Amino acid sequence: MASVFLFHVVGDLTVGKPELSEFVETETVEAAIRAIGNSSEGGIPIWKKRSQNSVREDAQTRQQRFVGILNALDIVAFLAREDCLADQDKAINTPVSEVVVSNSSALKVVDPGTRLIDGLEMMKQGVKRFLIPKSSVWRGMSKRFSVYNSGKWLRNADSFNNPIALGNPNWPSSSSSSSSSSSPTSSVQDKFCCLSREDVLRFLIGCLGALAPIPLTSISSLEAINPNFCCIEASSPAFDATKKLPEDPCAVAVVVVEPAPDGQHKIIGEISLAKLWRCDYLAAAWALANLSAGQFVMGVEDNMTSRSFPDIAFNNVVGTDNVAANGRGPSRLRKFSSRNIGFFSSNPNYGVGRSMYRGRSAPLTCKVTSTLAAVMAQMLSHRATHVWVTEAENEDNLVGVVGYADIFAAVTRQPPITISETNTS
Repeated sequence: MASVFLFHVVGDLTVGKPELSEFVETETVEAAIRAIGNSSEGGIPIWKKRSQNSVREDAQTRQQRFVGILNALDIVAFLAREDCLADQDKAINTPVSEVVVSNSSALKVVDPGTRLIDGLEMMKQGVKRFLIPKSSVWRGMSKRFSVYNSGKWLRNADSFNNPIALGNPNWPSSSSSSSSSSSPTSSVQDKFCCLSREDVLRFLIGCLGALAPIPLTSISSLEAINPNFCCIEASSPAFDATKKLPEDPCAVAVVVVEPAPDGQHKIIGEISLAKLWRCDYLAAAWALANLSAGQFVMGVEDNMTSRSFPDIAFNNVVGTDNVAANGRGPSRLRKFSSRNIGFFSSNPNYGVGRSMYRGRSAPLTCKVTSTLAAVMAQMLSHRATHVWVTEAENEDNLVGVVGYADIFAAVTRQPPITISETNTS
């Protein structure tokens, strides 16, 4: 196990992080769209409104007020509903409490003295954000014992670090660590900062030397490729992608299935929160509701006939057939284009294969032979939540996906013990 995990704590990653500004569930979808544009990983934590009677609150109370993480794809899927397309003004003024998917386990309050290795374990299990008290006393570079260090948990471990140790009188203790940090349950906390998986990945890529030789090992050798990905055929309605969205990564590959016996999946694009992060949400919602998955990801050009793709009135009343209603005096008319979503493509024929086009609509891919360091760099440079993995010989044939949890599992996986090491011991 690399020492960078054993002797660093999550508090080391919060230096310079601003204080958390809560986005409450009573805010509107329109306000959420603006907030998501400046967010990390294309999503924002949603909170229940704080009680007016409480002057200050501890970490436990803050955790209980957390609702879930609202992302760009959640909003586009909501706006693509028939009732929302019929009344867009009402839709964008809807409280986010009606849109966000409740998932209290996506965020966890942790003490800043929590070991980085324990924090990575939590994120591997599905935690997407850490809420860290800024007012806790913490000396940095804590050397507290953990389950990964001599197999011991701290005796004073709390619900933020180790729920297993709670109420277990036989659990080993470590008196040397009790004074190195303060427990968030023993003191009143009021100021917090939020740590995302992207923040953790940026820290890891700055420690590649300490992680050697793992970063230069292929993702296939590290077993970092997740073969259980979600996909949708290009000829299917784009809206069908919202019916099978996985939690992590929140993405569905758009594929063309080869008629050959092996049935290879050729990836041509994706419908994901990463692609819709900073898009025109109303244009994307109309496209999601009216186009096939292939048309959605490959793009529809401005020169397509109006019979195929009618003019749309955005920020105005729209008829039930999604065509601008006559006589309503629309303030702004325009044909749908992939440029409205933020996609750029020069070939709307999605059956020709991914190599025939380039642009923002192209899915982010790597090969099974790519190194872990290369995949990490791809994700950070594109601010993506995942990378699709293709065969080494054919960059169109999809075999899996690599996300944050897969990377964290790869860098923390214990190397196998060789025969020579066994004999020496």
